[in-house]
Amino acid sequence: QRDFEFARKFQLPIQVVIQPPGQVLDGDTMPTAYEGDGVMANSGPFNGLPSRPEGISKVIIYLEQQGIGQARVTYRLRDWLISRQRYWGAPIPMIHCPRCGIVPVPEKDLPVPLPEIEDYKPKGKSPLAASKSFMNVRCPQCPGAARRDPDTMDTFVDSSFYYLRYADARNAREIFSREAIRRWMPVDQYIGGIEHAILHLLYSRFFTKVLFDAGLVPADEPFQALFTQGMVLRRDARGEVRVMSKSAGNGVPVGPFVDEHGSDVARVTILFAAPPENDFEWTDEGVGGSRRFLIRLYKLLAEDKLALQAVPARVDPGALLGAERELYRRVNQTIKKVTDDTDNFRFNTAIAALMELLNDLAKYRSELGERPLPAVYKLAVVRYTQLLSPFAPHLAEELWSWFGTGGSVHRSGWPSYDPNALAADTFELVIQVNGKVRGRIPAPRGADQHAALALAKSHENVGKYLLGQILKVVYVPDKLLNLVVGD
Repeated sequence: QRDFEFARKFQLPIQVVIQPPGQVLDGDTMPTAYEGDGVMANSGPFNGLPSRPEGISKVIIYLEQQGIGQARVTYRLRDWLISRQRYWGAPIPMIHCPRCGIVPVPEKDLPVPLPEIEDYKPKGKSPLAASKSFMNVRCPQCPGAARRDPDTMDTFVDSSFYYLRYADARNAREIFSREAIRRWMPVDQYIGGIEHAILHLLYSRFFTKVLFDAGLVPADEPFQALFTQGMVLRRDARGEVRVMSKSAGNGVPVGPFVDEHGSDVARVTILFAAPPENDFEWTDEGVGGSRRFLIRLYKLLAEDKLALQAVPARVDPGALLGAERELYRRVNQTIKKVTDDTDNFRFNTAIAALMELLNDLAKYRSELGERPLPAVYKLAVVRYTQLLSPFAPHLAEELWSWFGTGGSVHRSGWPSYDPNALAADTFELVIQVNGKVRGRIPAPRGADQHAALALAKSHENVGKYLLGQILKVVYVPDKLLNLVVGD
């Protein structure tokens, strides 16, 4: 468009080289430049070709054959200005000498520490410029009077490679050893806000690729996986839902909230409200639900606080029957569910699974009545507390102290599930007669066709539809029995 306006202003002839599909533009009358795709025109042997991609490809081939051009990718990169007129940041390690020019700080004097100053506010130039003891130095080369560079580096410089230093943070000889980097890099999982995707993560890739080309790191990408979390929203004084912040005045004071509800309630509320990659609105209703969940668990186990210590937590799965076997199955299903969901950042569904298992625990305990607590119940609450510990660490630690197992729940390890206990012993057998569902009855898992048919015939709601001759039987094991019955 800029070239078009230039040609119009200086009355230069305009040739249309790309015609829009189904239109014919005239360079003398067209009001604006056409910048879209279309059919090539006034282009010699390329007339009539689609401009993209065929036209572009053939023009490149022609230029290469004529020896007057070649294909090349041009990146729209710009220089990165890293200097800042601020106190916080790494001082730029350069010394300005009137005689020698800009001289690097000797390696033995690196890193350059920030001096202690009284006023951190910039006044048109870096606050460091006001520190005579910091600024005035001797030139490392001449050695005449010289001055340090007063600017500091953008903090993005440091954050572009800090993860490499984490791998060998106590190394006083070098920034990191190659052995440590080979062991720890690249980073398995990066978690951060989406606002870092354009700058910080891009700069981190620059640094890593340069170090990779120099043979100092084993991979040319710093992070194997990225997860960006959502934001917490809350209504402000005008009733508008906005990102929770001090400037919006819609934050929740941490101290009073913890005093009233506890930090575990805050954690569970945030994690349960929505998938962590989504924004969610903070509400009092959400807080109340999380609080009731944790209080209910506390009260359930508090009733057996002393009795639980005397009960072993080891069980023989093969000896379990009835309700005990079902509880054992539900515990193992929940271990698998919470483990899989936590590994994949589905914290809300992991907590939902814990809430469902709490219902099962409460029902089992109620039906148990005054009878002694069995080992499978002790095992269930121990595993439950381990699963709860990442989401409500303080409550989990207190509950753990009631079990007589010693130590901390956070050092007890993550529970593993019994794969043989995941499937239920029974299934719901759907019975269809002449294409219509006539019943749903419990059946033992693994039942063959003969057993399934016998169950159907003995069921009062189904048997009345089987008075005629059974002409055809279709059985899908552990799912469906389909019968065709004659009149």
